[in-house]
Amino acid sequence: MSTKRVFSIQSPHGPGGVFFAWQRTSGGYLATTGYDQVINIYNRHADVVEKLRLPGMCSCFGWDKDGDLLAVITDKSANLLIWDANTARSQWLDTGIRDPLNVLIWSKTGPTLAIGSYRGNLMIYNHKTAKRVPVIGKHSKAITCGAWSSGNLLALGSEDRTLSISNLDGDTVRMATLRAEPADIQFCEMKQDERSNTENTVSLIVGGKTLYLFNMFDPENPIELAFQSRYGNIISYKWFGDGYILIGFSAGYFVVISTHMKEIGQELFQSKNHRESLTGISISTAIGKAASCGDNMIKIHELNDLKETSNVITLDDERGLDHMDWSEDGQLLAVSTSKGNLHVYLSKLPLLGSSCQTRVAYLTSLLEVTVTNAVENMGSIVVGADIEPAFLALGPFHLALGMNNRAWFYLLGEANVDLMRDREYLGTVQDIQLNADYCAVRYDGKIQLHVLESEGLVSEERESKIFPEAGRTDVISCMALTPDFLIWGTDMGGLNYFYIEDWAVITEFKHITGIKSISAEPSGTKIAFLDAKNQGYIYTPVTGAILLLREVPSSTKLILWDQSPLDKDVLVAYDGEALHTLILDLDNVSGSTTTSLGMTRVPLGQYPVLLYSGEMSLQTQSGKLVKLTLSSHDISGKITELKAGDLKDLLNKNLKLGRLNNSWAICQLLNDDQDWDVLARVALEKLEVDFATRVYRHIKNISMVWSLEELKGLEDKNLLSGHISLMLGDYAQAQNLFLQSSSPVEALHMRRDLLQWDQALTLADRLAPGETPLISREYGQQLEFTGDYPSSLAHYERGLLLKSKGGDEGEELEEHKAACRAGIARMALRCGDVRKGLTMCQEAKSRQLNRECAEILESMKQLGEAAQLYESSQYYDKAAHLYIKMKNWTKIGQILPNISSSKIQQQFARAKEADGKYKEAVVAYEAARDYDSAVRLLLDKLNDPENAVRIVKQTKSTEGAKMVAKFFQKLNDFSSAIQFLVLSRCVDEAFQLAQQNAKMDLFADIVGDGASPEDYHSIAVYFEGERNHLQSGRFYYRAGEHSKALRHLLKVAASTNDDSEALNLAIEVVGSSGQAHLARQLIEFLMGETDGVPKDAKYLFRLYMARKQYKEAAKTAVIIAREEQSAGNYRNAHDVLFNMYQELVKNRISVPWEMANNLMILHSYTLARLHVRRGDHLRGARMLLRVANNISKFPAHAVPILTSTVIECHRSGLKNSAFTYAAVLMRPEYRKDIDEKYRMSYFSNDVPESELYCSQCKNNLPYCIATGFHILQNDLSSCPLCKFPATRSELLKLVEDGVVCPMCVETIAVSDIKSIAPGQIVRGGSEREETQQQDEDNDDEEDMGRILSGSSSTTLSSRGSISTSIK
Repeated sequence: MSTKRVFSIQSPHGPGGVFFAWQRTSGGYLATTGYDQVINIYNRHADVVEKLRLPGMCSCFGWDKDGDLLAVITDKSANLLIWDANTARSQWLDTGIRDPLNVLIWSKTGPTLAIGSYRGNLMIYNHKTAKRVPVIGKHSKAITCGAWSSGNLLALGSEDRTLSISNLDGDTVRMATLRAEPADIQFCEMKQDERSNTENTVSLIVGGKTLYLFNMFDPENPIELAFQSRYGNIISYKWFGDGYILIGFSAGYFVVISTHMKEIGQELFQSKNHRESLTGISISTAIGKAASCGDNMIKIHELNDLKETSNVITLDDERGLDHMDWSEDGQLLAVSTSKGNLHVYLSKLPLLGSSCQTRVAYLTSLLEVTVTNAVENMGSIVVGADIEPAFLALGPFHLALGMNNRAWFYLLGEANVDLMRDREYLGTVQDIQLNADYCAVRYDGKIQLHVLESEGLVSEERESKIFPEAGRTDVISCMALTPDFLIWGTDMGGLNYFYIEDWAVITEFKHITGIKSISAEPSGTKIAFLDAKNQGYIYTPVTGAILLLREVPSSTKLILWDQSPLDKDVLVAYDGEALHTLILDLDNVSGSTTTSLGMTRVPLGQYPVLLYSGEMSLQTQSGKLVKLTLSSHDISGKITELKAGDLKDLLNKNLKLGRLNNSWAICQLLNDDQDWDVLARVALEKLEVDFATRVYRHIKNISMVWSLEELKGLEDKNLLSGHISLMLGDYAQAQNLFLQSSSPVEALHMRRDLLQWDQALTLADRLAPGETPLISREYGQQLEFTGDYPSSLAHYERGLLLKSKGGDEGEELEEHKAACRAGIARMALRCGDVRKGLTMCQEAKSRQLNRECAEILESMKQLGEAAQLYESSQYYDKAAHLYIKMKNWTKIGQILPNISSSKIQQQFARAKEADGKYKEAVVAYEAARDYDSAVRLLLDKLNDPENAVRIVKQTKSTEGAKMVAKFFQKLNDFSSAIQFLVLSRCVDEAFQLAQQNAKMDLFADIVGDGASPEDYHSIAVYFEGERNHLQSGRFYYRAGEHSKALRHLLKVAASTNDDSEALNLAIEVVGSSGQAHLARQLIEFLMGETDGVPKDAKYLFRLYMARKQYKEAAKTAVIIAREEQSAGNYRNAHDVLFNMYQELVKNRISVPWEMANNLMILHSYTLARLHVRRGDHLRGARMLLRVANNISKFPAHAVPILTSTVIECHRSGLKNSAFTYAAVLMRPEYRKDIDEKYRMSYFSNDVPESELYCSQCKNNLPYCIATGFHILQNDLSSCPLCKFPATRSELLKLVEDGVVCPMCVETIAVSDIKSIAPGQIVRGGSEREETQQQDEDNDDEEDMGRILSGSSSTTLSSRGSISTSIK
């Protein structure tokens, strides 16, 4: 509520109190009096309208129910003064009462007045009829108070402490005696369980202490309510609401009670409003407020929530306040003070407002209008009015104010305003609107359109025009004025567009009922209107389309469009309590639609005047303009700070508003494919194909991108909408849109793709009759699948009606007809027409169709025909199955070779067996893979064990083996019986039979590795009992009992000279057991610690190998090789070292240097023989030189080797070396063994190519297994089997000559010899290398790379010596 003081009247009646009364109904006049014997009548602007002088002091005055008459009585006259507000005339009337008048009360229903005197007399006066009803002696003392009921009952209170209730004729109806003098009598309805809808209660104050409630229907039981003494005396009380009473007490308390019998005596609300005293209370139901005055303060409360104090008015210039009262409309609140002053405050302004673009004009005081920009922060313009306006209108440059039939026009500047003119119209103005040039005024069912200024600048006919035009009887009920159009609606449903530029009506629309109000979109291209049924619609004059606003409530009072260009399709409907937001989408895939965006509550007492970008400007009753953001537009500016749930809500709001770019940004934050999909669907619904494509491309939905790319060239909106509806799954809408488009056949294609054949056929008959047969065939296929065979047959037959366009049947047409004929054949059979079905099936000559028809006949129990069709289409198994059911064995025998089903063959075999044809049965059983049955017949019926044994051996049949075993047992052929018992897995029976018949060796051989540990244990125990320790040890080993196995095997090795088998098996036992104590036991035996006889070292080597003790095995291998080498068995020594070398490399164990060196020397010896045999004397000589350097390792053939060395060196020109070793041969220990023919040889010259040690890097060089020289990087290979390196060209020569690998002695294919890089050589390290390289770790890789990449070049110097360089 505004605290603005409208005016103050200082001591209007001199010193002392001042009394006032607001004019009823309109509140246009305020009557005041005091102790100066004068009545002043003021208007709402404090102007004195009338001054009435009295013959004495006013004892009482008041307005009638309509506010037309003011009645005044004085203390010194028996006359009554009546002042007429309409004519401003006064008249005195004689009451006929001869004592002073004390009180007057106007009736609630008419111009009837009751007057009471100091002596208790009463007069009832009807001003309309001038009838007077005097009642003498109504009370014995002065009548002090009274009230009329709505039923024209008169209640009076008197100083004689009585309450009387009389009728309109003055007759007493009820009488009640009181405990003290009454005051402030009121009629009202007391709250009861059942409503009476009549004023059933008289209430009054008794003695200032209690509240007396007198029920007219229960006069014997009045209620008298007393209150706490601290409250003080009752000053005043007011009824409000549903039987509630607001009471003000002198001590400043403000109390609410209920008159319901269950709540009587209970205080519902209590507040101490004033510190010292309370002097008056007042209630205005028009604005829903209650007020109290006291001290120098007024407190105002909301009537629906008295706890809330809406305003406090402090009168600093006053000591105390006396009385207060609201005007009946609640706009003005008057309060009198103890100084005799009167103050009037503005509590409610008329909600007059108008908007244009972003500006709003609204009433800020009774005589003041403010024009302000509600969107931009610009200055306001205040316009002072000479009258209190009843209507106003704002245009781009003008403001119109007015009342009744007169309007004043103002020209608005940037900061000032000028009154242009005023104008009167032919009737009371009901609505007025402005644009830049014209003013439209609606009055008495008409509209007058006239220019605002510069009337001489336009033609006379354009200066003014009245609608409807002459001759038309339309009553215009509403209008809207836009920059280009005047739009009006009539009470008969007419809607008209008047184009101002052409000065003509361009559009007329007829609605089904009257139009009540119109709201135009800023450009005027769309309007929203409410009809007489309060139903909202959108009308588009361009297309003439009308759209029902289903979301608009039936209580809608106002529709406003958003003035922002970005939200031009947003509008709100105001129903008095809330704003219902809607958005209009004219380009939706479904056509023109409206969508509800939500509801926003409007605070009580506020009224919408302008909507801009989702922000509503509201006019308040206190003359202010406040902003309210619609719930649909309440969007946070900092979306990065929102949680996921809030972001989704924000996304939904932006999607509903059609703000796709904002929605894109939110989806990027959410990063959820589901949200992206929703965004894309909304874009599609709005026909934003490019934006939807962008979204689908972002989420990598390629299929949708491709589909939308195909739609971009479509210009037909219905066709485009149809395709999008199809994508969105709304097929009914898609069909309607396709049919309305330029390509209606798309509806047929859609239904066909969706397999909706009924609709497709209907559309085909209408749009594409040529496609009906094709659709009929497809429909027939679906009906066949669902089991509707008669309908399917009909559609297949209809499908045969297809004809070729050119007269010749193409491949596609032939396929179509073949499918229809096949369908007819199947459906004819299904429908029972077997002859027709078989005929069409035979004509089709289709193997697949034959099978399908055969299956149908089989399901119909037509087995003979079905079997024939199966057989003719080469489905022999199925045919045989049916022949078996028919027991047609002859037919089965004919097709038996073609039958692949073992089950059918087995059935045939059983039938032959039952007929005694055993040979044929055996053949059938074998074909059916029922070998047990075949064996059974061969043994039991045909006495053919040879074929039975053959079958069992081929098939490994357990049951068959059992039968054969039993057969041989009967013949006492125990060996065969044991064999087949084992084969049938009856090992225990076979064991017992072998034990009984001394066939255990045979049993053991048959069992082999396939028996269980228990079976092996039994065999071992048997052999142990027979003292066959070798076999006992073998089978204890297989049974996993390694200790026993080793014990028996060592007994064999100790007791026989041929111990190799036993020792080898013992080594295998120890190796697989992994038990160290068994290994120690065997080593002690091999070393001779048990029997004093050391065994061959090869066994120890094998033991180490079996236990994977490769280092120990390597040492042993070197010893063995040394012994073999000393004995001259060089190949054996080579093989031992080679195999050990391979095992060490395989297990990534460093090869000892001694082993590698010995292997190298032995291999050099082998290569020397190979090169000499092949005639390569140079290489042979070099290898022999290497061997000769280690001649001590070849004691058995030292002389032959040295002799060969001298000879080969001589042959190859290495004369220096030949001479050196010839000299060695001449030593005494060798000379005697030299063959006489070689004694005179002499050689010289050194051969560095054969050196395998690099003096520069101190590393051993890898040697070639083919030549023995060190390897070369540019001609490098390796044996594919043993992986030893070789010079590729030399190795190829050997292999091409049919020579095996010199190292592993395995045959090599030429295609397997591949070139390799130095890094791929598999080398075993040596102990010597490890020792030499301990201090060279950092250089090892580099040096080795250099060695392997080196090449040797040999040249002969002038002196005849050889120089070697390694790069």
